[in-house]
Amino acid sequence: MKTKSFYITTTLPYVNAPLHMGHALELIRADAIARYKKLSGYDVYFNTGTDEHGIKIYGKAQEKGVEIQNFVDEAFETFKNQLKMFGITEEAHFIRTTDKHHIESAQYFWKLVAQNGFIYNKNYEAKYCIGCESEKTDSELENDECKEHPGVKVSIINEENYFFKYSAFQEKLLKFYEERGDFVIPDFRFNEMKIFVANGLQDFSISRLKTKMPWGIEVPEDPEHVMYVWFDALINYISTLGWPASAEASAGKPENLFTKFWVNGTPTQYCGKDNTRFQGAMWQAMLMAANLPNSHQIIVDGFITGEGGIRMSKTLGNVVDPRDVVSEYGVDALRYFLLREVSSFEDSPFTIERFKDAYNSGLANGLGNLVSRILTLSEKYLEKCPEIPERTDLTEYFKMYEEFDIKKAMDYIWDKIQNLDKKIQTTEPFKVIKIDEKKGKEIIKELVLELYQIARMLNPVMPETNEKLKKLIRENKKPEKPLFFRKE
Repeated sequence: MKTKSFYITTTLPYVNAPLHMGHALELIRADAIARYKKLSGYDVYFNTGTDEHGIKIYGKAQEKGVEIQNFVDEAFETFKNQLKMFGITEEAHFIRTTDKHHIESAQYFWKLVAQNGFIYNKNYEAKYCIGCESEKTDSELENDECKEHPGVKVSIINEENYFFKYSAFQEKLLKFYEERGDFVIPDFRFNEMKIFVANGLQDFSISRLKTKMPWGIEVPEDPEHVMYVWFDALINYISTLGWPASAEASAGKPENLFTKFWVNGTPTQYCGKDNTRFQGAMWQAMLMAANLPNSHQIIVDGFITGEGGIRMSKTLGNVVDPRDVVSEYGVDALRYFLLREVSSFEDSPFTIERFKDAYNSGLANGLGNLVSRILTLSEKYLEKCPEIPERTDLTEYFKMYEEFDIKKAMDYIWDKIQNLDKKIQTTEPFKVIKIDEKKGKEIIKELVLELYQIARMLNPVMPETNEKLKKLIRENKKPEKPLFFRKE
């Protein structure tokens, strides 16, 4: 039987700073979907990695007085270590935009798009936000500052650059959106995308003079220019699959990665709402220009904010570092909060107070207390763990992952936890067993099996807890210490 294939990717964070809470949200959600798909019998390719070119990274290395390649090499190791802190599966594939293959792939892609007539050069002047690494219109600025990066004045670019014929793809994109009614999730982000494209697309610059920005991939046949960082970075989604070499395998050879996961799979991309245009329009137009299949779906996260919806900022002092949270509370506690307490698609606040309240109520007093109650009964009154059914019906639960509504899936689990807690209070097995031992044991067995079902459902979202809990149940042991210590 042919294995179903599923491809999922995050955007690539810049390596000029450690990963923040927004990165953690995107990575953990993509990881949960990848784990769910694997459980469902799919062959999964989970792509993530680092964006290592551009003026922002070049400037940071200069500021630190470090050779640029050493700077990005060290930053990549930091990135990999943080992924371990987020509980990202070890099966994830890493791509770096400084990888030799990615550079060759990006240059091949450029040549292909140029041959198809969608690249030209001209002189131009534009306002440019270094923070976003993109051009800005006056409507996107306030006091000559990008609304996404207040306090940083935009730069003025005035030079000859290569341009991508973005304007040639307005009708093609709108037709594509019409044919693919669920291309962007949630639908209100898709509506924003359709309005943006319908209002007209402007050709955009895809190169920089090397004298002004030396850190980038050289433009084929013009070493005086390097590729604009976004044009280069977006190509990682296919270069990670070995494209173009993998796409040129002759007939009769085993199915290659690009064909398996991009052409015949369902390439799915997670991104933040500030990234929607790049993923949902720019990248799709670039694929069309190269005569390559489009992405299958774009899933858009809201922002993590401070209290009251205020943007997180070091200046305001409302930034919460995910590394600090993991250090004090553990990996699965961070995953729990981001997957259950943060809206699947809207902005949500993250404060330490809010986190602690959710941790105590949902984990220490909720799941942790339930586990202790049931396994204490099981260890005391059952000789061994009840026989665990090999398969259980999780159709209703899995459907929420197909809709990428992970918060809804988490709420579903915690409803089960609360119901199981109520069942203990209602049935009172600790009393029944003293009067009718057989009946009391049957109730406890039911409780244990329902707890195991909860453990199974935790697999994609809290894998560390999933493993601990299943082990305790099978060994018929109560925890020697609480799974989650209550925090005062």
